[in-house]
Amino acid sequence: SDHLTGYSGYGFVFQDSSSVMEWDQCSGERSHQLLETQQSYETEWDMVNAVSFKKKTCTNGDSDHERSRWALAFSVSELRSITVKEEGWTFLTFRLRETSSSLPALHFHQGGSTDFLDNLRRFALLSESPDDDTCLLVSSPNKALSQSFENLLDDNNFGLVQKFRKDPYVTTLGGFSKVTNYIYDAFRGTEEQHQRPPEEVADVLGEVIPGLEINQQEEPGFEVITRIDLGTRPQVTRREPLSAEDWSKHQDPEGRMTNITHLKQVIFKGGLCHAVRKEAWKFLLGYFPWESTLEERKSLQRAKTDEYFRMKLQWKSVSEEQERRNSKLRDYRSLIEKDVNRTDRTNRFYEGIDNPGLVLLHDILMTYCMYDFDLGYVQGMSDLLSPILYVMENEVDAFWCFVSFMEQMHHNFEEQMQGMKTQLIQLSTLLRLLDLAFWNYLESQDSGYLYFCFRWLLIRFKRELSFQDVLRLWEVMWTGLPCQNFHLLVCCAILDSEKQKIMEENYGFNEILKHINELSMKLDIEEILQKAEGICLQIKSCKVRSAVVETDSVRQSTTAVGVSPRRHDNREEEEEDVKRI
Repeated sequence: SDHLTGYSGYGFVFQDSSSVMEWDQCSGERSHQLLETQQSYETEWDMVNAVSFKKKTCTNGDSDHERSRWALAFSVSELRSITVKEEGWTFLTFRLRETSSSLPALHFHQGGSTDFLDNLRRFALLSESPDDDTCLLVSSPNKALSQSFENLLDDNNFGLVQKFRKDPYVTTLGGFSKVTNYIYDAFRGTEEQHQRPPEEVADVLGEVIPGLEINQQEEPGFEVITRIDLGTRPQVTRREPLSAEDWSKHQDPEGRMTNITHLKQVIFKGGLCHAVRKEAWKFLLGYFPWESTLEERKSLQRAKTDEYFRMKLQWKSVSEEQERRNSKLRDYRSLIEKDVNRTDRTNRFYEGIDNPGLVLLHDILMTYCMYDFDLGYVQGMSDLLSPILYVMENEVDAFWCFVSFMEQMHHNFEEQMQGMKTQLIQLSTLLRLLDLAFWNYLESQDSGYLYFCFRWLLIRFKRELSFQDVLRLWEVMWTGLPCQNFHLLVCCAILDSEKQKIMEENYGFNEILKHINELSMKLDIEEILQKAEGICLQIKSCKVRSAVVETDSVRQSTTAVGVSPRRHDNREEEEEDVKRI
């Protein structure tokens, strides 16, 4: 058996051979030994392959009898709830399903209650009671929880687990400092018997994204008619990037942009040549108003420059002693320094030691913490700034363009992650509308939650595409055309291109995850944009009669991307379709 830790005279013993977990009172000497043993572990709690627990009898005289009075031993499947309270120190009270009484409280005089609960989550799903914030409700464990993440992804050629552990930031699936609540609670299927058990998915995601908490409270679902005929998908073509000459033709003598609607359409269809980006991105991101004159923009830049350096001075003037007393600022700086040193280092703008581009990246992110101290810095934000700074080549302009971009992306990094949750709900619903057969296949392989698209949405495909393709995709999306949330259609376009291989090869849960992650740097951005635009036109041209029931829940499946199907001319026909659900 392995003694993992001990608190206040209690030892925690895992016996893998008989799947026994026992909390037993320890003598002072034994406690000392346990604490010494604990120091050899990287963490206080480790994954163990025990999913059921039984009581171990004690028969060694009075001493053992006295100890057994305080021993706690039970099956986790019998556990109904845990009450967590603090009165000088934390203590936990366990309540079993078959009895109304509680077991003796387990006290953590020297800390460790959080580690204990984290370890227990490996074997059971804990969720906060809606009626009592000190009470954790316990869901029945599943045998699959005994599998470590390595066992679930046991392909020798996979290497994903090693990537997660060595550098979760690079895989962008774990460790986002404020991303502590995942989107699992938003998803539920209609055929529960075909889904991976919630506890198992929670276990897998908990391993992939360390520290996240998963609850399973349901949200209203979506109703989509299974009898869907979206019609033929239109073929679309793209054009050459907008040239500097064409850009200048859209300016009047005072520098105002003209024919803005047409200009955005041209940018959407072909993007921008690199020579135009430095100026055009400021308009696309909202830093420069489209109707502003050249003189007005110069005045704006002067004011924004003063404002930027005032904020920069705030953190530059903080002494080491002050920073020691400001844990938030200290944590922000630490995260930024780590991330800056590994952001796009293969790009010539950021490569090498003491690169001035890295200094600017660091300073802009630190100044953004002053601009939005509540959000501060979250891992992943450096990925959003890097292309902007590369294009602007100016600290102040890059900062204000980044601020504008973060206004769009802010909800992705908020602690409650409502934005990520909403987008994944919409994406799942949209895919169900577009390709029910593929959606059903993903459901049958326990992948209907589409959480493998998390990275795509979080940092807008930054890690999926080459650097130059990221520039092209972002400027296309910033036009706001042809619909709201075009990035969701980009996701659908990528999945549409991969569905044949996934289904023909009969990929399961592990293989789908592996395949999607291996798409990084292999995607054709022009092909994806063509297909995404075609999907949008396909949705716009479909009729409600054959595609979507006109209910509030289903309307979200199309309004999620900002397009609306044509309405019935005959109200009776529309009502008849509603009855078919």
